[in-house]
Amino acid sequence: MPFTDSERATNLAALKWFVQRRRPPEHIRPKLDIGYAVVGQTVDIFEIRPDWRDPSTTRHTPVARIRYIRSRAHWRLYWRRSDLKWHGYEPCEYASLRDALAVVDEDAHCCFFG
Repeated sequence: MPFTDSERATNLAALKWFVQRRRPPEHIRPKLDIGYAVVGQTVDIFEIRPDWRDPSTTRHTPVARIRYIRSRAHWRLYWRRSDLKWHGYEPCEYASLRDALAVVDEDAHCCFFG
């Protein structure tokens, strides 16, 4: 089930807050930037960099995945391990998208941004 208009507005506000906090200065953005994609009830956060083999193309490197579980009314946070699979980040349940994004921004264990 897609997000309602008010949920979508709240989520976009949280994502804008996160991007403003994490985005590098403008002169660095051609070499490193941060972005997000919302597909269904999943938010993917990724780094954007030029491809090292072909600098005219860009690569999106996944950083975090946050999924809304409507039946339980909470958000689950995942991080991508070296096995390239998504694993739950403990604690993995959050009341809001902004709460989960704050954990990604803090990155206390260097799981998201190294």
